[in-house]
Amino acid sequence: MREAKWHYTGYIPMLDEYLNHAWITSTVPIMLLHGYFLSSNSIGDDELQCLEAYSDIIKWSAIVVRLANDLETSFDEMERGDVSKSIQIYMHEIGASVEDARKHVKHLISEAWSKINGARAANSPLNRGFVDMAMNMARVAQFIYQYGDGHGHDIEGKNKDRVVSLLIEPIPIKSK
Repeated sequence: MREAKWHYTGYIPMLDEYLNHAWITSTVPIMLLHGYFLSSNSIGDDELQCLEAYSDIIKWSAIVVRLANDLETSFDEMERGDVSKSIQIYMHEIGASVEDARKHVKHLISEAWSKINGARAANSPLNRGFVDMAMNMARVAQFIYQYGDGHGHDIEGKNKDRVVSLLIEPIPIKSK
């Protein structure tokens, strides 16, 4: 509802305000919450409290997903009438060029990865399989959005080539 209000009122949030909201709407927290219950045999109070407070591993993985998506889809989404994304917000906030805004978003992704790695190293009640799942969610997003939006715009056919390589072309095995 917040993004709809922003859109209909023409409000452009500050980047911090956007990120504090956008990581939750990335759907990563809900996907990881479901994944946690699939990856754990028993769940204690410590784990539930950690999940309820949105552990850093969840938050920062979601930030990577959101920002990777923004890097490749934001201008197309704006043309379709969506709200401003991190790139446009940063451009509006400080008067940056598109190139500088993209560099800043990439820097934010790098900072988020540092926080993910710190959260992974920290003592957490969450099981290692879940922590790996959260990290892999961020990795997959960067892979999907590396050459376009991963769905509709395939820059130079690279995403198609990756899928064909992964699913159709056999892996060559050399015998001794």
